[in-house]
Amino acid sequence: MRALTSRGRSFLASGIAALVMAVILGENDLFRIGVLVTALPLLAAMVVARTRYRLSCARRLDPPRAEVGGEATVTLRLENITRLPTGLLLIEDTVPYALGVRPRFVLDRIESRGVREIDYRVRSDLRGRYTIGPLSIRIADPFGLVELTRSFTISDTLVVTPHVAALPHVRLSGEWTGGGDSRTRSVAAAGDDDVAPREYRQGDDLRRVHWRSTARRGELMVRREEQQWQSRGALLLDTRRHAHRGEGPRSSFEVAVSAAASIGVHLAHEGLGLRLVTDQGAEHLTDTGLSWSLLDTLAMVRHSPARSLEMGVSALRQGGGDGLIVAVLGSLDPEEARELARLRHSGITGVAVLLDVSTWEDGDRQAAEDHEAVQTVLAGYGWRIVRLPAGTSIASVWQDAANRGRYVLNPTGGAA
Repeated sequence: MRALTSRGRSFLASGIAALVMAVILGENDLFRIGVLVTALPLLAAMVVARTRYRLSCARRLDPPRAEVGGEATVTLRLENITRLPTGLLLIEDTVPYALGVRPRFVLDRIESRGVREIDYRVRSDLRGRYTIGPLSIRIADPFGLVELTRSFTISDTLVVTPHVAALPHVRLSGEWTGGGDSRTRSVAAAGDDDVAPREYRQGDDLRRVHWRSTARRGELMVRREEQQWQSRGALLLDTRRHAHRGEGPRSSFEVAVSAAASIGVHLAHEGLGLRLVTDQGAEHLTDTGLSWSLLDTLAMVRHSPARSLEMGVSALRQGGGDGLIVAVLGSLDPEEARELARLRHSGITGVAVLLDVSTWEDGDRQAAEDHEAVQTVLAGYGWRIVRLPAGTSIASVWQDAANRGRYVLNPTGGAA
């Protein structure tokens, strides 16, 4: 009885009222009408409740990752796997509020073994990982008197990644470091039997497969001595809440995340082995699909309550082996800048992307003064400065990463 719609309850109440009045007035015709009106919703409820539909559901996201402001298409595939055709179906998919209103569709009938596909689009201006589903189906009678709701259990995840801008190529000297297996050795000098093979890894060139070791081990082996040294670097993202200004997609924090994503993807495409560090410490990135792993991680980055960059600087120092450090920074004081600046030494290129948070809040004189002081400190230790004010794209200022620091401080504090 709980499956009755408002129309069904109205019919039932009207029918009962007609029956009561027919008994009081002794009207047989009114009694017949009351029986019909009362019986109609009850019969509809019985028929719908006893209906045994068996439906299968599949959902496909295209693409499974969408950039902020981009659209993704969700395709629902419903199949009737019984010999009994369905009646009227009301379909509603569960979608988070950030992706828009819940999509609703009406299917008149799905024949036996029939298939229906339904498409709808979702869009979000906020980064994050969103669960789509489960799908619910309302089974209704043709008169709209009864509705029963059934739900599937499957759900899918849409990842909304930060905006990634295409950056121009900038030569960053000093980013190569000995992270590979070994230096190149001559096979002719050592002999093919003396080659030290290792297991095949995702991304290895198949031309380097050592077939004799592969046949002996029963798995793909590659020549270790032909592996090039790997380019390695670190990307530091300042996520401290007090270091940023503004709210929403245009806040300095969202600009910083987008800048980090753009730089990280750009460097990964140039072959850099990258690690991500925030003020909370190092973040885990998988080796395969580095760009996607970075974007997935940045999609979930949130403000941190930290007051200093101490943990981030410590994580950079402990990692070691970095030939390039790129720091995307909000507001910080000169002392914090000095601690970070000391990480750069001979053989390491340091690039600081400084968000001028004073431009997000007009009249913030203290932030403007700190910004100038931080630039002086970092440049004094040889860092390259990329200034990023509000309303400016990282792509338009990335060329500044090619400019070396004005001067380098020696250990005693004097300029050299």
